[in-house]
Amino acid sequence: MTEVQIQHIPIDNLIAYARNPRKNDAVVDKMCASIKEFGFRIPVIAKSDGSVVDGHLRLKAAKKLGLQLIPVILADDLSDAQIKAFRLLANQSANWADWDDDLLKLELEDLQALNFDLELTGFDFDEIQKLLDATDIDLDEPAEADAVDPADNAPVISKPGDLWILGDHRLYCGDSTLIDSYKIVLEDEQADITVCDPPYNVNYGASIKDTLRNKSRENKHKILNDNLGEGFESFLYDVCSNIIMNTKGAIYMCMAASELAVLQKVFKQAGGHWSTFLIWAKNHFSLGRADYQRQYEPILYGWREGADRHWCGARDQGDVWFIDKPNANNLHPTMKPVALMERAITNSSKPGDIVLDPFGGSGTTLMAAEHSKRRCRMIELDPKYIDTIIRRWQSYTKRKAVHAKTSQAFDELCT
Repeated sequence: MTEVQIQHIPIDNLIAYARNPRKNDAVVDKMCASIKEFGFRIPVIAKSDGSVVDGHLRLKAAKKLGLQLIPVILADDLSDAQIKAFRLLANQSANWADWDDDLLKLELEDLQALNFDLELTGFDFDEIQKLLDATDIDLDEPAEADAVDPADNAPVISKPGDLWILGDHRLYCGDSTLIDSYKIVLEDEQADITVCDPPYNVNYGASIKDTLRNKSRENKHKILNDNLGEGFESFLYDVCSNIIMNTKGAIYMCMAASELAVLQKVFKQAGGHWSTFLIWAKNHFSLGRADYQRQYEPILYGWREGADRHWCGARDQGDVWFIDKPNANNLHPTMKPVALMERAITNSSKPGDIVLDPFGGSGTTLMAAEHSKRRCRMIELDPKYIDTIIRRWQSYTKRKAVHAKTSQAFDELCT
């Protein structure tokens, strides 16, 4: 076997093979990021006349980075036929083996816990999310549905002013327009990101359709502060002011298209910097009386004016997110999919960061924070939804929520 020696050769002396069958222009930036993070760890293979055998992508990245010398292994001992074959082998052999997805997920989770940029592993954002999201439990549909959504006559356990501890998360039953609610749930900390779904001012649950949908449960899923009329703008201003005051980084706010202009207006008035609107494109629409049935919901994306937001996501994402609706919304009438909230969370925060949601609803943001290893600080006005959030979290984690003041477990109060 020929002894392999590594030499450092001027980059201008290397000549790319004109008939290289690999198309790699689109991923040069990824290789640049890899070299900057790890160094030039895999030498280029070339002949002494400078013709490159393998390593064309690394060579392009090195040129873009302005490197002068790069490590090279000479292949003068190979015949012309062997060189042609080796060019193909060097690329094709990477496809021989399969990944063990379970072990791969563990490696990615370890790197995530170390706050390492997962895209430097070579996997793209969607691949990483798919692997990390792999679970035997559907976060949108708890395995113990009856435990999460009890009978109509079940007593409401939580009361206004209650603060619950759910593992690393804090859940407060209070008014999101009041600054004291944020002081209680956040203590002396600020949120790194806010992801929330405020009421849409559409009086959800009051129509004939809603009554028929819920049948005997017609009042169960009524949303508080969802029929404020002209007072809605003032309500949103107070909420935006509190969110902006208590959030260091990105802010994501879902809203009905009919009230989007109002939200954008008060968000700016409250000191927010509006960046863009994201579009959640659903897999199907709900039938209504409109000529065209709306199959999307907009999401305001911005941050406090002058603040530095933290971006952790891939740079090749569009502003339209194709994410399926939950199969059922029995926990809350406007229940969002966990994947929707989790995409916002993972794009704009790191593991261990604080995620604020002042409109808890069914607890979807808290579930997304639990799944992505963030700490949620959640406010919800309606005590019955506080109970729903606790039951949903307990059903998924098999852990116990504890009352912050009395140290009593939620389940103890249910008996």
